[in-house]
Amino acid sequence: MTTPEGVPSLVGLAAARVALPGANLGPATVWVDRHTGLVDAVEPGRPQRPCGGPAATGTAPGPLVDLGDRILAPGFVDVHVHGAAGAQVNGDSPEEVARAVAAVAGFHAAHGTTALLATTVTDTPGRLAATVAGVARAARSARTGGARVLGCHLEGPFVAAGRAGAQDPSQVRRPDRAELARLLELGAGTVRLVTLAPELPGADGLIADCLAAGAAVALGHTDADYDTARRAFAAGATHVTHLWNAMAPLHHRRPGLVGAALADDAVTVEIVCDLHHVHPAVVALVAKAAPGRTVLVTDAIGATGATTGRAALGAVPVEVEGGRATLAGDPGVLAGSVLTMEAAVENASGTAGLPLAAAIAAATSVPASVAGPTGALLGALMPGARADLVVLEPTLAVAATVVDGVPVHDPRRLLA
Repeated sequence: MTTPEGVPSLVGLAAARVALPGANLGPATVWVDRHTGLVDAVEPGRPQRPCGGPAATGTAPGPLVDLGDRILAPGFVDVHVHGAAGAQVNGDSPEEVARAVAAVAGFHAAHGTTALLATTVTDTPGRLAATVAGVARAARSARTGGARVLGCHLEGPFVAAGRAGAQDPSQVRRPDRAELARLLELGAGTVRLVTLAPELPGADGLIADCLAAGAAVALGHTDADYDTARRAFAAGATHVTHLWNAMAPLHHRRPGLVGAALADDAVTVEIVCDLHHVHPAVVALVAKAAPGRTVLVTDAIGATGATTGRAALGAVPVEVEGGRATLAGDPGVLAGSVLTMEAAVENASGTAGLPLAAAIAAATSVPASVAGPTGALLGALMPGARADLVVLEPTLAVAATVVDGVPVHDPRRLLA
């Protein structure tokens, strides 16, 4: 990104409530360097001057935008998103996938997401290969006004047939190290997260191969019991895909994956906070049991942006009714969601009753840690971090979204 000659490189954004590291909300001014796309400085308290930059920076000063009683936070990071606005991640060719992922990233940016992992569903070997290659292309390309694409979350195909949920059961398959190696090769370092069932024969080898390639491992769509889950965590798995869903329930004599995950301080856990996947009381319980480890995700499908109608998740037909996505013909099986991160934060802090700072952290700094090295400069407002920001109204509706210091969604021109 370049700034025209003579235009100040710094712009200050001041707000009454700024989500600072450590889950704190307080008045501050965040100075963004438009040359580098990074946060230059953060000054706690209300601004002391109407214009100019941090006194010690030496960088050309610029305007200061007072956002009043709005909330300024790091941009949301979604590590589990399948689609939006009629587009989905899975596709037939890398070119088709790259276009679809760009459309998905554009839609979610309007709802506060500044970075995402494009997430696959179980599919044929050919379509999965094309999808991973297409996501890699999208991750390497210049952004076009949407969220940054951090890489790929490979959800399946190495999952339990009995816990497939909305995954295509005809394409669920046993761990295949050769297929995984091919997908990792096509991803060229952009496969960041792999969801698998650890109880399947050969799963240990998949975990080792993922870690060797720099991809984190999540457990999900699984019948794993407590001991199996614990062994997988000891082997290097660090994340759980949509906790409670597509796994055995927590039982006082059979704690299963849910119990193992909540008991392990090194494991992060996803929650689809659409008020359909998990009861709000359970959302609050998870946040208390796993503070700093709870990750809000959308699990959004291509129908996101619509409240009713027919859609698809991969090749599986889906019905959307009243904001709830289910398998077509089987309303008892949820099929992803039509959630946005904007709504997830609002649901978590409103209906579920999480403190606002904790809800924001679950949508920013915690998922950024799941994304691996690509998330290292995301999810926090501090000097040197990426200037990926979201401005929220007091109602928590998204007012503006900024990626690399550039507004990508600002309908009221607050930041113009």
